[in-house]
Amino acid sequence: MPEAQSSQNAVARWTSRAIPIVLVGALGYATYVIVSPICIDYLYRDLHDPGAVIAILILYFLFFFPTVLSYIRTIWIIKTNTGLVPLGPHSQTVETRPHSSGRGRGGRRKQGDPESQPYYTGPDQDLDSPGLENFYSKDAFICESDGRPRWCSVCRNWKPDRAHHSSELGRCVRKMDHYCPWVGGMVSETSFKFFTQSMAYCALLCAVVLGASAYALAMQSREGRTLNGNIIAATVLSAFFLIFTFTMSATSIRLILLNLTNIDTMKKRWVHQLAVRVPRSTPPTNQYGIVTYPLQNPSPPGPPASNGQPGAREQPISPRDRMATNAFAILRTQADENPWDLGWKENWKEVMGTNPLDWLLPIRMSPCAMHDHMVSDYRMDCMLRKLTERYGLKTFIEGHATDVEMGEVRRTESGR
Repeated sequence: MPEAQSSQNAVARWTSRAIPIVLVGALGYATYVIVSPICIDYLYRDLHDPGAVIAILILYFLFFFPTVLSYIRTIWIIKTNTGLVPLGPHSQTVETRPHSSGRGRGGRRKQGDPESQPYYTGPDQDLDSPGLENFYSKDAFICESDGRPRWCSVCRNWKPDRAHHSSELGRCVRKMDHYCPWVGGMVSETSFKFFTQSMAYCALLCAVVLGASAYALAMQSREGRTLNGNIIAATVLSAFFLIFTFTMSATSIRLILLNLTNIDTMKKRWVHQLAVRVPRSTPPTNQYGIVTYPLQNPSPPGPPASNGQPGAREQPISPRDRMATNAFAILRTQADENPWDLGWKENWKEVMGTNPLDWLLPIRMSPCAMHDHMVSDYRMDCMLRKLTERYGLKTFIEGHATDVEMGEVRRTESGR
């Protein structure tokens, strides 16, 4: 790694460690201003308005505790479960290279690629490459033109759906959103829910502080008093953080409703390619190709054919062996289609949970981070229906493929 890039990453790491401490100090200062100068010293002792004091303190601590809890939960998850893609066996032999320079071959930056990583090594050519089984055991996954999953040339590993390489961490991260120094690290599938909750609660807390401090300053100005410096500082700080946290929470909520990440928005106009499982008898067409897993070597040449050209040696495959293989059609989406868009209600549940208590409390992780869906790593039900109908493969989505193949195997075995 170049010295300049290494120094930049070191600065980012120290910044991500320092900023949370600064935020804790700002929160403590806001609490002091609300409780002492505003509520006790001014509203209660000077104005004798206990009703306003009670209302402000209730509203403040109503949002104070969720803000603190969700912020701590976010930092804890980022530090303990970032969502890193496990390293494969080939990753142990990765050489130290200047992979974070953001330039590809010839020193040119790859336009439109937020990861901006050069291809130092091509994909593993081993037909039994470790990790491929994690993809073809599903019914659909994002693939390249040859039907294989995407490859990270830095980690030298197959990249799961929606995983991207982080130059800050030097690893691939599942559903990576952005590196945020405000929460001390990488926001990804494991922490995006808690990050959104912390930003939303902090915005509400800042609104309470801004409203209370602005009210106190207005009353002091009306009475001709000297404005309290602490209240002025609280007004300025709360206004700044309100703008920042409201913008961040609104952006996060928008991304949740669209089932996107910040990385996805940069790639929205890109065409996705999906390997979708189809019956093994499905032939390739001029619209899509077919790839069969596990990958197999081409058949060795057989005896010469009648025209003098080498023939292909037939290698009969038993019915049970055929049942151990899966055929996938390589289907392309349109440029503006998001494979993971399930509709705003289901998109919300995928990140925030199905229970309204999960939407409010920073306890349980996002359902999309569990990866317990049998069809694909991340749900893409709507897109699979569209693609199979668009390419005339509707029987697969209706679940008839396995029944048809099982029937073929039984007929073959009974005829032997």
